[in-house]
Amino acid sequence: MSPTQLPDHGAVLAEVREVRRAGIVRLRELRLPVLTAMSAGPGEGSPGEPRFPAVERLLRTAVAAIGGGTLQEAAEFSLGLAQGTRDWPPADRRRRAAQVYGVSVERFRKNQELMVLGQVAEQLVRLAAGAPAQPPAAGGAAPAADAPAPAPASATSEPSARPRPLAPSHHRIPVRAGGHGRHVTLHVHAVDLLRDIDVVVSPSNTHLALPEPYKSSVAASLRRAGAVRDPAGRLVEDSVRDELRAWSDRFAAPGLSVAPGTVAPTGAGALAWQGIRRIFHAAVAVPRPGTNDYDVQPADVTRAVTRVFALLAEENGRAADAGLPPLRSLCLPLLGAGRGGLTATVSFAAVWAAVEAELARGGDWDLHFLVRRPERALLVAELLASTEGAPIADAPTDGAPTEEPGP
Repeated sequence: MSPTQLPDHGAVLAEVREVRRAGIVRLRELRLPVLTAMSAGPGEGSPGEPRFPAVERLLRTAVAAIGGGTLQEAAEFSLGLAQGTRDWPPADRRRRAAQVYGVSVERFRKNQELMVLGQVAEQLVRLAAGAPAQPPAAGGAAPAADAPAPAPASATSEPSARPRPLAPSHHRIPVRAGGHGRHVTLHVHAVDLLRDIDVVVSPSNTHLALPEPYKSSVAASLRRAGAVRDPAGRLVEDSVRDELRAWSDRFAAPGLSVAPGTVAPTGAGALAWQGIRRIFHAAVAVPRPGTNDYDVQPADVTRAVTRVFALLAEENGRAADAGLPPLRSLCLPLLGAGRGGLTATVSFAAVWAAVEAELARGGDWDLHFLVRRPERALLVAELLASTEGAPIADAPTDGAPTEEPGP
């Protein structure tokens, strides 16, 4: 297919979703003109003729090009390409794909499923453009469904494929805001591995109640990493929690919540040894009465990030009066994208609205974004690169090999 005949991403995605609903075993019954045309090789007849095996091979190649990880695994289950799932009903395939992400079926349907199928469609469009696809983990093209299984390697034979290199955990990505170009850094690791960043934003609920330190959220990880412990690991001082309580006692009405979008600054406790100077707790999650769930509104996320920049300016004014170095670097997670229920795309849009406004006003901050899962990093990197008008493949990495990282 020539570059002037490239398929529309939306049309490709619509047909991928149709395959998900029907399953691979019903390809013969589906009308898939775009996928059929993309799978047609030269001299194989008109695009309208049925080519069910070719369409299946095309889908397998696109899914394999994702490069592994939970994203590829969920795509395989969603489309019935995983071994033994070919004849599974769509509800069972969706349930198994949701288990890959550890979420409920309903949340997967509303959030992750569109991202997964969108990435399959993206790989299909890249294949149509003639872009080289990342080879499957086995080192070759995906086999047809009826191809014989390869013979197992002997204990003394060499592995048939080299291990995939580790994906880099830091990426420098060009962005544009207010007509000005600059770079932001995307971190793909746990928050407690951050180093030498002045301010880290931590999502919080409107009661400013930190989660228990053994949990895995950003707020719990920062509380755990900021605690002072003795050489045996015993807790000496719960620094971040204590400072946040002191702020709440001073500024919040007893027993009442703060307004969504409020930001409470504290020190970083033991994280100061890692070069973290401040933690800004952004109250964006409103507890839902009678449940363990929260509600997060994108407008509150934007309001909180706007307040973060205002608070940075305020603290820098006081630092200048005291002869202290200014706060320059800021790290933002995807606020509300955990238990708050926002999709990563919606959360990023809400955060970016405030960031873009600040940069357009001439804000000269060293900006960082933080995600933990590689598949979410791919989405955020694409969203960041879209502000520059460049494909994600053009975004350079910082201190990483030049190869594209596997998701």
